Amino acid sequence: MRRLPALPARPRARTVWPAAVAGSIALALAGENAAHAAPPASALSAVPPSPRTLGAPALATVPAPVSYTVQPGDTVWAIARAHGLDTATVLSANGLDGRTIIRPGQVLSLVPSPPAAGTSPAPASPVPASPAPAPMVGTHEVRPGDTVSAIASANGVSTDAVLAANGLTRSSIIYPGETLQIPAAGSGAAAGSVASAGPATAPGLDAEQSDNARLIIRIGRELGVSDRGIAIALGTAMQESWLRNLDWGDRDSLGLFQQRPSSGWGSPEQILDRERSTRVFYAGAADPNGSATRGLLDIPGWESMAFADAAQAVQISAYPDRYAQWESPATMWLAVLG
Repeated sequence: MRRLPALPARPRARTVWPAAVAGSIALALAGENAAHAAPPASALSAVPPSPRTLGAPALATVPAPVSYTVQPGDTVWAIARAHGLDTATVLSANGLDGRTIIRPGQVLSLVPSPPAAGTSPAPASPVPASPAPAPMVGTHEVRPGDTVSAIASANGVSTDAVLAANGLTRSSIIYPGETLQIPAAGSGAAAGSVASAGPATAPGLDAEQSDNARLIIRIGRELGVSDRGIAIALGTAMQESWLRNLDWGDRDSLGLFQQRPSSGWGSPEQILDRERSTRVFYAGAADPNGSATRGLLDIPGWESMAFADAAQAVQISAYPDRYAQWESPATMWLAVLG
């Protein structure tokens, strides 16, 4: 009897889970103490990508967009940068100021507003005469860890006086090895020249965001958190709430860090208390939540984790990779405001 050749084995069917089901399973396994906002979009690229060419004849230039729909996680600064504009232009084109909150779905104009008919540019304001320089009594060489306010306090003068004496503003950064001029105590003219400057804002942040960033930095310093830990807190708050104390979010998420009452982070009122929610994020021995939640200082080995991994260990977000985009900006904000 002739032996027939063996038929090849049929591959077993493999169950393919729909993406939505797989995502739901992943989120179900993410843990009960998750704290995160509505999923923000990926960071805007600094320069819009160029169209690909595949050897075909060059196409006509695509006109620049005249409007942009705000996505979760956007800031006016980032939108302006991505479209080759400055922040002031975008604010002016939309009748906004630095304190305005933009929300997902909002449409912003990218075309500068033309001047009204019959108007002419405002004349330049006269330049006031320079005040007489304040008398100097000494110098100070900046050491690691120094701040202008600490240097001023140690020499019995105001922070504004030291800033004015050295041509600095509240946004200036001082570096180890730099020599600062120390004015005489009671130099009213020097202090008055910058007294009206107002609180400093960091690049890419408006006044509200900068104020929240300063609070996060201050509490981190009080708790003895390292600069890296403070930067992780800043980046986390930016990703979760755009550094705003939001009274809304994904499901019941609230506040700077989008902490959830249903997951034990506190009552809505407690979470909307910026100082308390920041201490809960850092946590450690003085955790207001006790053992109900786990903060950054409670994560074993967080100091050696990647920036995004350390943030994710606290937040348990569905989008863990998105924290990484804020590492460099957060480090800069800390240098400017801290």
